Amino acid sequence: MPMHDWTKVEPGIFHAFHHRWISALSDVLNGGALPADYYALPEQVAAGFGPDVLTLQEPPLDNSPAADGAGGATTATRLQTRPRTRFTAETDAEFYRRKKSSVVVRHVSGDRIVAMIEIVSPGNKSNRHAFRAFVDKACELLEHRIHLLIADPFPPGIRDPCGVHAAIWEQIQDNPFQPPADEPLTLVAYECDLTTRAYIETVAVGQVLPDMPLFLEPNGCIMVPLEATYETAFAVMPRRWRTILAPSSRT
Repeated sequence: MPMHDWTKVEPGIFHAFHHRWISALSDVLNGGALPADYYALPEQVAAGFGPDVLTLQEPPLDNSPAADGAGGATTATRLQTRPRTRFTAETDAEFYRRKKSSVVVRHVSGDRIVAMIEIVSPGNKSNRHAFRAFVDKACELLEHRIHLLIADPFPPGIRDPCGVHAAIWEQIQDNPFQPPADEPLTLVAYECDLTTRAYIETVAVGQVLPDMPLFLEPNGCIMVPLEATYETAFAVMPRRWRTILAPSSRT
């Protein structure tokens, strides 16, 4: 199923789809995509940031494989190493935007947050304050070495002329990112270690979404089936909106 042009509909219509997509993502992650000692929760809030899907790791039992500090046998056998994407970038040194005391980001259950998935919505770009808050919180999470996967279904606008990733990356590194003019929609996975690495794919309306990495630890990721979960979510949208969003429709 190709990516649709979500600028054709009001933000509230995308919001309804947004809920379906994050539920589908969470279901896939909890249905076997994640190692046994990880789990996903949709629409939680951490450190003032509203990620769509949180990925957390259960605290290890004293006699569990993960208790040896080496990541655990289950995790090691389930994670992939760094994937190949069309574009990659890496910081020159450890990422610090500003000197400050570190704040530990934790879920209310006490389980450790390791990664987040965010699907950009119109509200994130609705005004300068909202967009700046989104970028700042994303950078704050990267500073705390929480891995991120961000999917932006909307083309660059006045507040992000080169896309959301470019706005985030300019806070981290001096070298700018410019998406191809014919593929303005950006998908990006951030791997947080001593340096921060970005794995970037660009797509256009009408193109199929690639699977994207979600890092759970440095040099260890799973591949998230964006296309399959997108299709699952779109299939249960009201027929009226599916018809309007269909590539052959006329408005």
